[in-house]
Amino acid sequence: MSRLGTRTRPFVLQGELLRPVTLTVAELREGWEQHRADVVFDCATAGPQRHTFEGPLLREVVTAAGPAFDARRRKDRSRFVLAVTGGDGHHTVLSWAEIDADFGDAPVLLATRVDGRALDAQGSQLVVPSDRCGARYVSAITRVWVGACTVPE
Repeated sequence: MSRLGTRTRPFVLQGELLRPVTLTVAELREGWEQHRADVVFDCATAGPQRHTFEGPLLREVVTAAGPAFDARRRKDRSRFVLAVTGGDGHHTVLSWAEIDADFGDAPVLLATRVDGRALDAQGSQLVVPSDRCGARYVSAITRVWVGACTVPE
């Protein structure tokens, strides 16, 4: 578990993981390579938004937590999903296949900075650079849940 200061907003990485963890923006910045994404997405209320985000790849952070699938079996990996929840209750779902290098290879970020400004006080933001709409840009992440998608019989 993280040591939390007064100006940090942690999130929980949980679900079908070998090593669930609570992470702060500072830990995301220090523990993983930071990637940059210059994005334009269309916001229904404010029109086109242009921003530069920096942060680690979601797949690298989740991989470090040990998702409970057999990494050697593509079909096992492809049935996993990630549910991301923000501080305002907004949430979205991604498939592992979207971010897996053997499938979609989408460079989805857990942003630690936006336009050069650190997000320590606000919390990390989910960034899906390939999306034209900003609906999956979840702010102030509170939880990332990882698990297998089961189909009802």
